[in-house]
Amino acid sequence: MRRLLLALALLAAAMFLLLPTVVVFAEALRRGWPAVREVMEDPDTMSAFSLTLVVAAISVPVNTVGGIAAAWCIAKFRFPGRGLLTALIELPFSVSPVISGLVWVLLFGLQGWFGPWLQRHGVQVIFALPGLVLATLFVTFPFVARTLIPLMQEQGRDAEEMAATLGATGWQTFRRVTLPDVKWALLSGVLLCNARAMGEFGAVSVVSGHIRGETNTLPLHIEILYNEYQFAGAFAVAALLALLALVTLVAKALLEYLSGRRHTLHP
Repeated sequence: MRRLLLALALLAAAMFLLLPTVVVFAEALRRGWPAVREVMEDPDTMSAFSLTLVVAAISVPVNTVGGIAAAWCIAKFRFPGRGLLTALIELPFSVSPVISGLVWVLLFGLQGWFGPWLQRHGVQVIFALPGLVLATLFVTFPFVARTLIPLMQEQGRDAEEMAATLGATGWQTFRRVTLPDVKWALLSGVLLCNARAMGEFGAVSVVSGHIRGETNTLPLHIEILYNEYQFAGAFAVAALLALLALVTLVAKALLEYLSGRRHTLHP
């Protein structure tokens, strides 16, 4: 029975995960490396790639700080509203990304709650970089927090309380006691957050306006190429995203291995 279940799991992984990935790379390389290089050197592709990196470079650090703060509060303290905070962290997992993007449009669009005020002051959020960042922040917020919360809860508060009795301040306790014990889990959560930030489509699609060369990230650029029947280019850009995802998975597996080895050597 164990072997049968293992075979079924491997078959499902091969069909639903490995096979699509192989197809993406095969279609990208069908016309050879010159075609792939031509697509990658296209100004629109370069702009989409740069914008994707900028959005990730802004949203990931913000969510890292917010995720650490939320995880520390939930795991280490008891306070009124703790359950509500936990539910809010889970909210992006239960809400469609398209709906979250629509909410930002209703708030900051020209006909939204704050749209007229922003327009009078020359500030553009929707169909610009701030809107892309806000949409990405919402959908990627839970990853760091949900990675840290179980580990922090398992560790308990004994080490922090001991540090406090020895005269350590809150910041010293966090920097020298709490953070070193969760650094590998933190890096794993950051990698997952970054992967989702670079691959987000639904929320970003709503707030971007699909302005070619200006507000299109890589996932949106793939859609445009595919809709224009530029299948080789679409698969080439998709292969780039898939490669970034594979690198992220390898890095995450390495971090989990190092974390497990550290706990084995220093229980």
